[in-house]
Amino acid sequence: MIARNHLQELLESLEQLLALVIMVVVSPMLVVLMVLIRLTSPGPAIFKQVRVGKHGRLFTLYKLRTMYHNCELSSGPRWSCPGDPRVTPLGRFLRATHLDEIPQLINVLQGDMALVGPRPERPEFTTILCEYLPDYTKRLYVKPGITGLAQIQLPPDTDLYSVQKKLACDLYYVSQRSFGLDLRILLATALRIVGIPASITLRILGLPRWDTVTQKQPPASSGLCPSERISIKRANHPVSSVTYLHSKSCKDNS
Repeated sequence: MIARNHLQELLESLEQLLALVIMVVVSPMLVVLMVLIRLTSPGPAIFKQVRVGKHGRLFTLYKLRTMYHNCELSSGPRWSCPGDPRVTPLGRFLRATHLDEIPQLINVLQGDMALVGPRPERPEFTTILCEYLPDYTKRLYVKPGITGLAQIQLPPDTDLYSVQKKLACDLYYVSQRSFGLDLRILLATALRIVGIPASITLRILGLPRWDTVTQKQPPASSGLCPSERISIKRANHPVSSVTYLHSKSCKDNS
């Protein structure tokens, strides 16, 4: 057990070193993007948001801002859907290229995130997802990641079914986690960035598709797209009271 802990600490140190090297390499581009964000829309260039990390610990996540500043003041927490009017023109480019994720290297250096792992969710959404998907808490056994098995093959969450597809990948990752798997996911991420389709990338690197790691289907009543008004109160959860604002269909918000 002691040797295993030392190995884990060594791997985390190597990961942080890699994150530091990447941060230094991309820092000139990061500065340019930050200037462009400030010039094209009012508000800070770096967006800060509370997310749920390993074992449910809350931390502050850093991203390049892709939405208009304070866009949730009237609507409350919402998932982004296709054609989301809250996203700036430059933000659409940053999201499509995943350049908005660069500042999360800081989270890796701080020890809150890993390069590979499940995406960290907002505590508001985690509350309700744990209600509808009991296995959702199992993805909190490991650090959240900038990239992961779900991220390289599935689009951003828009409804409960899309979350369940990603959850299948996350649970597979948690159960099969290894240095070799992390390395293949990092290579797959690089291939996806240069435009290689996910189907080819997964096949080349021997990574499973989301629909091969589970055969479960969502219950018939799970057509929840964070657009209905739902209030949840759980004394043992970091968020004691949460209200979601969403329509019955994500398309209604586009």
